[in-house]
Amino acid sequence: MRQVILDTETTGLRTEDGDRIIEIGCIELINRKFTGKRYHQYINPQRTIDAEALAVHGITNQFLETKPLFADIANEFLAFIDDAELIIHNAPFDIGFINYELQLLRKNLKRIDKKCKIIDTLTLARQLHIGQRNSLDALCKRYSIDNSNRELHGALLDANLLAQVYLAMTGGQSCLFDTLEITETVTANSMENAIIFTKQNRKLAIIKANDDELRLHNEQLIQMKEKKKCLWLQ
Repeated sequence: MRQVILDTETTGLRTEDGDRIIEIGCIELINRKFTGKRYHQYINPQRTIDAEALAVHGITNQFLETKPLFADIANEFLAFIDDAELIIHNAPFDIGFINYELQLLRKNLKRIDKKCKIIDTLTLARQLHIGQRNSLDALCKRYSIDNSNRELHGALLDANLLAQVYLAMTGGQSCLFDTLEITETVTANSMENAIIFTKQNRKLAIIKANDDELRLHNEQLIQMKEKKKCLWLQ
């Protein structure tokens, strides 16, 4: 099973306003294990980055001036995600931007959501943790995943964190043990990436139900018993 954890950074929040992708980060998993393969690319958006977006990711127009256009990297990017299941946090946002970029190429390319199966980890987290915060930072804290290097958002850094969150959230097993962890740091002046690979042994977080959750669970069992459909209370 080939999966690709994907994240993007953009000039702003709305394709309707002409916002564009400026960074793509992808990490490959096969059978829920890190393969070491990744795709990472900065992109010249040919437009100004919104101040609000700049505050989030710190990527400047000056830094992107010499980077390729999306049209220049589209084939390589599409080849990397081909036939993969895409794991994305808040998938409609990233998929919307990728489809917008493909539309601008005017090549009748298939929409990403028609090309790949997509798992939205935000939707999954909301189903598992009802009424709780489910941002990437919140999930890292909940599953004891170190995100101390995440002073600014970055597509490759966030994809790596999301991969660990996804594996922990969906069972984890041995996939988080003895794997390569990618830590991305971005300096404010040069905006150059320093990719550091370290081996870590990580213990899976044990999430226990609180009193309210146990109470609601018991109430549900009682309701099921009243309908003669509860084996746990027999």
